[in-house]
Amino acid sequence: MADVLATNRPIVAILRGLQPDRAVAVGEALHRAGIRIIEVPLNSPDPFASIAALAASRGSDCLIGAGTVLTADDVTRTHQAGGRLVVSPSCDVEVIRRSIALGLNVMPGIATPTEAFTAIGAGASNLKLFPASVLGIAFLRAIREVLPQSVRVFPVGGIGAGELREWIDAGAAGFGIGSQLFRPEFSTEEIEARARALLRQL
Repeated sequence: MADVLATNRPIVAILRGLQPDRAVAVGEALHRAGIRIIEVPLNSPDPFASIAALAASRGSDCLIGAGTVLTADDVTRTHQAGGRLVVSPSCDVEVIRRSIALGLNVMPGIATPTEAFTAIGAGASNLKLFPASVLGIAFLRAIREVLPQSVRVFPVGGIGAGELREWIDAGAAGFGIGSQLFRPEFSTEEIEARARALLRQL
């Protein structure tokens, strides 16, 4: 499939707390709404089972993977579960290199120019600006000035739907959205409605 991370302002749906028995239904709801990138954080219940279920049901037309990836071993387990995306809260060179070696898309977390260029030097072309609400739009605008044009930056953490346009104007390539889109207590119908409303802001 095409590189969906390079499509026009994609949303990465962050499904923290997802239970494996809901994975397929939630994935289908997000797909119906128009979201094509799904991340299951590894501090969720039995995350590799959820990744495997999502990969089996929607892996042909969605980019499925793991978030809160902290070790190279977690990268390997993500790959074994059928995931093709690795998202980290930090810049870990070994995580980046293992992901690339396995042919996975990798999005390391960065909060400084040094971390950004360390990630790029290790081979990353997609960066997670985290925590975005703390770093702010001005930080993205400033760091965007010095990053290679080919590198895409995805703000993640505490971004409101009403702020998306400002972030895009500052250079955001897309967004990671968590609790505004998914919480374990949300019904499947509510998740789909939230996803549709979010996409209308882009």
